[in-house]
Amino acid sequence: MAATATKEDTTETEVNVEERLADVRAMTRKYVLGSMGVGLVPIPVVDFAGLTALQLKMLHSMSKIYGIRFSQDIGKSLIASLVGSAAPVPLGISLASLTKVIPVIGTVLGATSVAIIAGASTYALARVFIQHFESGGNFLNFDPEAVRAFYAEELEKGKAYAENLGKDDKTAKPAGAKA
Repeated sequence: MAATATKEDTTETEVNVEERLADVRAMTRKYVLGSMGVGLVPIPVVDFAGLTALQLKMLHSMSKIYGIRFSQDIGKSLIASLVGSAAPVPLGISLASLTKVIPVIGTVLGATSVAIIAGASTYALARVFIQHFESGGNFLNFDPEAVRAFYAEELEKGKAYAENLGKDDKTAKPAGAKA
């Protein structure tokens, strides 16, 4: 005897999905803000290491929301392969980070640049994993090659998101962003 879904079951499932997405959106916003804060650290290279640690923690937090087993080693590998594939991002963060050694103006310009890039990268990473987890994926079947174009699109949206974050929540959401 097969169980049939009732209208209540469907509504409950839709509510759970919406609640989960609301939770993960709020979490993403906090991690983007945290990433931008790490980008303001005036010490070159420390910001990059802090960003990686923060993004790893974000994936761990996401895995809890989705009920997916998390592995720190796999998480690091996936972040490196996905973010590293977008050559301008790590290069941009590294170069902007190094400008912080120039007294005063370098520190200000470097920190601002790294903060925006860090926030955008964290935003894009979150969006990629939200899409992957929502489609039933996990860390073991994640294919960075398959999502590179999506990551690049979300990185561009993430720049606008990071630049506008805190100004007005309506402008902080890029056009077309659902999660």
